[in-house]
Amino acid sequence: MAEVQVKESGGKKGGKVRSKKGGGKPDMTPMVDLGFLLLTFFIFTTTFSKPNMMKLNMPDKSNEDVKEQQKQDIKLSNTITIVMGKDNRIFWYQQALADVTAEDLHETDYSASGIRADINKKRAAALDTAIFTVVIKPTNEATFENTVDILDEMEITGNKRFAIVDLMPEEQKAYQEKIARPKGQ
Repeated sequence: MAEVQVKESGGKKGGKVRSKKGGGKPDMTPMVDLGFLLLTFFIFTTTFSKPNMMKLNMPDKSNEDVKEQQKQDIKLSNTITIVMGKDNRIFWYQQALADVTAEDLHETDYSASGIRADINKKRAAALDTAIFTVVIKPTNEATFENTVDILDEMEITGNKRFAIVDLMPEEQKAYQEKIARPKGQ
């Protein structure tokens, strides 16, 4: 910073020359330390993004007898079964459980033109779209991300009737046979 030097011209010549003392400048080190402390405090106490959670409602366990519970027969045309496998592979079928073979498992993907289109197509072809049910069956090799993706698809397609259940031995056998084949066959 430039300073203006003022020359004093006094009435006396040969007098004592006194040096001017400049005004003291404040030491900024403590202020910088305080600034970094405040910055560190706010960084550690701020939440950068709130965690996203998906709401999953499960039915209450009841003590009612099975006879008293309402039962409803669901026809095969009103259901689709989705099998989630390893390496983000997903299959669907619309077949009786006892008759499921590897050829019945149709492979698709998690895109809008994949499983979403298949669900919408099968729901449109169902006899009663009000009771159209999606049965989701993740294998032990499926990831949690796959389960979240398929639950997102249920929300996007507007399916309120879906269930997450375990694979039956017949399905497991058909799945093992299908997964051994290269993708797309």
